[in-house]
Amino acid sequence: MARSMRDIKRQIKSVQNTRQITKAMEMVAASKLRKAQEKAEAARPYSEKLKEVVASIAAGTQDLQHPMLVSRPVKKTGYLIITSDRGLAGGYNANILRKVTMLIAERHKSKDEYALFVIGRKGRDFLRRREYPIVEEITELSDTPKFADIKSIAYSAVNQFETGVYDELYICYNRFVNAISQVPTVDRLLPMEGVGEGGHHGATAAYEYEPSPAGVLEVLLPKYAETLIYGALLNGKASELGAKMTAMGSATKNASKMIGELRLTYNRARQAAITQEITEIVAGANAQS
Repeated sequence: MARSMRDIKRQIKSVQNTRQITKAMEMVAASKLRKAQEKAEAARPYSEKLKEVVASIAAGTQDLQHPMLVSRPVKKTGYLIITSDRGLAGGYNANILRKVTMLIAERHKSKDEYALFVIGRKGRDFLRRREYPIVEEITELSDTPKFADIKSIAYSAVNQFETGVYDELYICYNRFVNAISQVPTVDRLLPMEGVGEGGHHGATAAYEYEPSPAGVLEVLLPKYAETLIYGALLNGKASELGAKMTAMGSATKNASKMIGELRLTYNRARQAAITQEITEIVAGANAQS
């Protein structure tokens, strides 16, 4: 019984140490989450202004046939998948990877019909083990990534669509709702739909273009698509940190619950040991009398 009580005390100490770690990780994730949300908010005005300019130019250009705006028969599809580099984030990676693999299984019969661009080590390792065709990857991003960190993969994905390597490009990420809710999302990025449609209401800025509206769109549309990819990455980072904060919070609560149960077990074992000692003392006294 004494050995069993020592084991219980050792286990309580171990769980207490784990609780301290998970609590610290929860607080760190909460701090980083605020910064990630602020970064995502700061990037939104640039994206919205660029969209406004692109829509204005497209609306005023007749017979616009830019390849990024025109749908064509789909022979090959590109997927840009955003995951994390590390775990301890609950179902953050599993949810988006499950959604993507199910979508690929439904839409494609052969690996020749699609290719993957992957951001994040968890997604890369998962897809590589299952021999999915990964054409480009980026790992080891910080929790506050800069556009320069993903510029190469964003440019490559957009450029390969523009040059006809792929006929569609989808972006797959976890959309941030709040710290406890992240929605696995697959959006078609290219070809773009609705650009320049519906006109503008109210006052709009007057732009002069050199050399021509079509020439300006030739430069702006790829930049706009790359900006949307960066925005999705920032959204995914906020989702990742929210998932980590929630997962570590749940782990801390579970550790506290386990400590309570172990202490109850310890007290019962201690009470049983004391009762056993008293019984032995009484039995010994009775035997002497």
